[in-house]
Amino acid sequence: MDITGYEVEWIRDPFGILAGKRYEFRLDLDVDAEDDLYTPNGVYIRAVYRVENEQGKLVTYDLVEKGTDRLLEFDLEDEEEVELAAFCEQHWQEAE
Repeated sequence: MDITGYEVEWIRDPFGILAGKRYEFRLDLDVDAEDDLYTPNGVYIRAVYRVENEQGKLVTYDLVEKGTDRLLEFDLEDEEEVELAAFCEQHWQEAE
């Protein structure tokens, strides 16, 4: 998985309903034209990462087509999910 850019934002919970803090990531991907995931518009991942008591966890993610914001019916492979969670772990503090 080749991440070419990203944004991270803290998701505010004004009512304190959710335990921990949530962060939304948008990660732009460079997808090879031979890959099933390839679209001419490009692809990004929208992911939610939770941090509670200094422990982080990938909550959910979606693969989305750029330009149309259409959800793609694909899942990342297990090692790609691990890579995504590690990336979020390294960068969530940037939203603080």
